[in-house]
Amino acid sequence: MNIIVLSDTHGLLRPEAKKPLETADAVIHAGDFGSEKNYNEIKAAINPGAPFFAVRGNNDGWSKDLPETLEFTLGGLGFFLIHNKRGIPENIGADIIIFGHSHKYFCEASGGILRLNPGSFGRKRFNLPITMAELKIDSGEWSVRKIDITDTAEITKMPKDLSKAVSEVARRADRGESADKIAKKLGLDPIFAAQVIRMKVTHPGIDTDGIIDRITQK
Repeated sequence: MNIIVLSDTHGLLRPEAKKPLETADAVIHAGDFGSEKNYNEIKAAINPGAPFFAVRGNNDGWSKDLPETLEFTLGGLGFFLIHNKRGIPENIGADIIIFGHSHKYFCEASGGILRLNPGSFGRKRFNLPITMAELKIDSGEWSVRKIDITDTAEITKMPKDLSKAVSEVARRADRGESADKIAKKLGLDPIFAAQVIRMKVTHPGIDTDGIIDRITQK
């Protein structure tokens, strides 16, 4: 079986995802579609004969039907799917655990269990890479390939005083100023300003330290 695993698309179906979705034997999405439109676009791009497994992310309040967790079997292996790994129960009886949320690719096998976060294949966030995963299952054995694409919307200049810059962007955004206007006034990279604002919107209640943690990939 050839399985495409992705997460955190946040309203964007990238052209690079279309062929893998069309040719996959199954597709798994770990949540944060961001909109019903994105969910429907991804579902429509999948081969009609391929099963589609998806859960609700913290930005999927539009959906009342998507479950928070999902357990299923593919290729003779048991799967557990969730958006945020903090909700994974102890002593889970799955062979493969898939989660998302952090936008950071993670793949580790220990104790007979594969834990996989495909990263984000949606909108660019700071300098985090755009990734998803191809999971192959053959006779009960699995292998994983990381799919990483280059995005041109890179932050070209990171502020020297990161804490001050993030706080000021957030403060001005709360006053209704646009990312371009803020960047011009403060002499910042417009992409940096836009992504700070976007993180505030998609992660309600996040503070300056939380944003910085994600910028520096701690």
